[in-house]
Amino acid sequence: MRLTISQGLPDHLIPAAAALYWQAFGGKLGRVMGPDARALRFLERVIRADQALVALDERGRLLGLAGFKTPEGSFAGGAPADLRAIYGLAGTAWRMPLLSLLSREVDNDRFLLDGICVAPAARSKGVGRALLSAIEDEARARGYDHVRLDVVDSNWRARALYERLGYRAVKTDSIGLLRHVFGFDAAVTMVKPV
Repeated sequence: MRLTISQGLPDHLIPAAAALYWQAFGGKLGRVMGPDARALRFLERVIRADQALVALDERGRLLGLAGFKTPEGSFAGGAPADLRAIYGLAGTAWRMPLLSLLSREVDNDRFLLDGICVAPAARSKGVGRALLSAIEDEARARGYDHVRLDVVDSNWRARALYERLGYRAVKTDSIGLLRHVFGFDAAVTMVKPV
């Protein structure tokens, strides 16, 4: 499999990126962002193509992506108006406070990874490793000397990959009773010097 990493998400791949992102993160966001059709419409609306690196195969198919967050915005953030457009006023009223508890601030000292996902058929083929390497290159190009990411405590496979690549846990934040909503107990912040 030939792999190309490029900056920016081509517009025609936004639906595929939304589906891939939802497949990766729907398990923790499903109770808040579901049902699936609405979550996909929301993601297609809010995805910032300029806030991602993508892995494509030789036919231009999306194998994976790594979103990032900068002062210019985040890969899949959106605004209250986006929530209202998809979920209505009542749906936004209860979703927004819950989602705000998961949002990460822009880290002015470290380049912030805002989600990485790899298509199931492309897993264990070096796609995640290539995307992380590209994120580290992007961080250096932007003048950062560290990359920061957060991984949920139950995602041991991703954490093991990050540790093999030199990321180290620096903090664990429990989400308390919200674990019943999101399906995980804590988020682990990991950092790597680049």
